[in-house]
Amino acid sequence: MVVASPTRIHGEKLLAIELPVIDLSGERSMVSNLIVKACEDYGFFKVKNHGVPHDIIAKMEKESFNFFAKPFDEKQKSGLANPFGYGCKNIGFNGDMGEVEYLLLNTNPLSIAERSKTISNDPTKFSSAVSGYIEAVRELACELLDLMAEGLWVPDRSVFSRLIRDVDSDSMIRLNHYPPMPILCKDKDSSSPCNQNKVGFGEHSDPQILTILRSNDVGGLQISLNDGAWVPVTPDSTAFCVNVGDLLQAMTNGRFVSVRHKALTNSYESRMSMAYFAAPPLNARIAVPPEMVTPIKPALYKPFTWAEFKKAAYALRLGDSRLGLFRMEGEEQVA
Repeated sequence: MVVASPTRIHGEKLLAIELPVIDLSGERSMVSNLIVKACEDYGFFKVKNHGVPHDIIAKMEKESFNFFAKPFDEKQKSGLANPFGYGCKNIGFNGDMGEVEYLLLNTNPLSIAERSKTISNDPTKFSSAVSGYIEAVRELACELLDLMAEGLWVPDRSVFSRLIRDVDSDSMIRLNHYPPMPILCKDKDSSSPCNQNKVGFGEHSDPQILTILRSNDVGGLQISLNDGAWVPVTPDSTAFCVNVGDLLQAMTNGRFVSVRHKALTNSYESRMSMAYFAAPPLNARIAVPPEMVTPIKPALYKPFTWAEFKKAAYALRLGDSRLGLFRMEGEEQVA
């Protein structure tokens, strides 16, 4: 494991951070403990030796690049995001904007096969690549969730993973493309930096259980630390980046943190990422395992369904807090 280590400039400003890198081929109890610590301290970590075959990743990346390389009119034929489909700059339904284009898909194989007809000139190839990738990263997500339960000493080791293994899981995959956005200096004589990158995807936390992110070697992801500083995450095309979602923070009684993050564009290179959002069925009841509630650590959140939480999330702006709406009366605001 590589210990997370911020790089500082002038002793104050954080420049970059190396997230914990966890080798999943290590001894299981040690790996589960490292994952728990990373979820508590950062809400983000990277995994290597993750078991997702390189050819499955390569096929998915190729299909993604092929789609975004199409003319704008061709991409629109896949259907405007509502919520599934193609989106460009508009994010969600409440006025959020960003320098990004994306393709959002439900992970149901039948839904992917049907949508592939308007997405690709070779629908079978596209559908096969996407479904194969989803199956592989779903297994990775389930393994990580089982390791988390073990590290938390929850007797039911599948308490989290069974929610996304369910045939009615509401999981999604989003392919993001951030075109290069050159920025010109307004004042050539100014000593101030002029390469401030634009916001591709604004500040937010992920509402689901867990996110598995894959990106190319172009930077752009930033996370918000406890002191409010925005810190760039070093890109690593050999690993997956994993982050805690709002539901997992609720299900661990606030022990894991769903950290706010954002994506910036690069001035010279395109950034492409593939995010798998592991979610439960709409009617799934989200509650803390009884073993994680004690007189010293009472329940922080009311039980709710994913449908209730999702409805609340869709009614808010991208950067708005959602978990606070479901906290117990009288409990300290934690989200």
